[in-house]
Amino acid sequence: MRDTRHRRTGQNRLLRLLDGLERQTRTDTVIDLVSRGVRALPLGGGGRDLLHGRWLGHPVHPLMVQVPIGSWLSAAVLDLRPGRSREAGLLIGVGLAAAAPATLAGAVDWAELHRPQQRVGLVHALANTAAVGLYAASLACRATNRTGAGRGLAFLGLTAASAGGMLGGHLAYRQASGANHAEEVPHVVSPGWHRIGAVTEFPAGQAVRRTVDDVPVLVVRESGGAVHALADRCSHLAGPLSEGTLDDGCVRCPWHGSVFRLSDGWNVRGPATAPQPAFDTRIVDGHVEVCLHEHMDDGRPTRQAVHGGREGSGG
Repeated sequence: MRDTRHRRTGQNRLLRLLDGLERQTRTDTVIDLVSRGVRALPLGGGGRDLLHGRWLGHPVHPLMVQVPIGSWLSAAVLDLRPGRSREAGLLIGVGLAAAAPATLAGAVDWAELHRPQQRVGLVHALANTAAVGLYAASLACRATNRTGAGRGLAFLGLTAASAGGMLGGHLAYRQASGANHAEEVPHVVSPGWHRIGAVTEFPAGQAVRRTVDDVPVLVVRESGGAVHALADRCSHLAGPLSEGTLDDGCVRCPWHGSVFRLSDGWNVRGPATAPQPAFDTRIVDGHVEVCLHEHMDDGRPTRQAVHGGREGSGG
């Protein structure tokens, strides 16, 4: 059996092809045009959040594609049996109907990705578009009693959809598009309180970046004295929230516009589908200390302030 790995690196040829696709710049002009068009769609903030899957806690596109993929795979099984073309055609029609909203959700996600992810995503979309076209042609052939041609086109459509699914897997697992980029914070930050600086180092109303156990942390002190702290790297694609915009008790990511509530890290607006890890804060002897909220297990209220060892209300 012929070895499919690169002789010098041992890397699988398919993976080399995909890695090269990530670096391919010739499609960038098309990507710019299409992504601008997707962002210009009159969906509204609520519609985009719905399609991003903010309500679900993770992207909704992978869930939605199960219907067309499942329908088309089931149709292929029926096509292997004589006399079941009509039932297979019904399943193909269901898959085509479900492909439209799944495509829209995927496009909305794709428009807010990094460029290497968008390059792979563009080919992913082209493969799935080819699958839709082949299945539509298959359905037309079946409607005109050209069953053999309809079956052949359907199997070609399944092949295209499988290629698109492989690229989708590369996007999700190799390139981490749609993954929660702040998930590791509770596993990296050690339990307990961490001193991050004197109160005077945090000007009121300004975003300040600090580090706790090598984890970047956004710290904001309000004019009234309350101190808020969130993991700095946006859960969407790790954008630096400390470089974002503060407004109405929230911070807006400078990269793709996700909005998080400073008080608890809740994702008020997408494309982020996961909230930011939040830290409890206190002031001890004029210094700000933070403790990851998940590590607080003594039942005390969050965001306490301690002055000279005496607890009081505050941040």
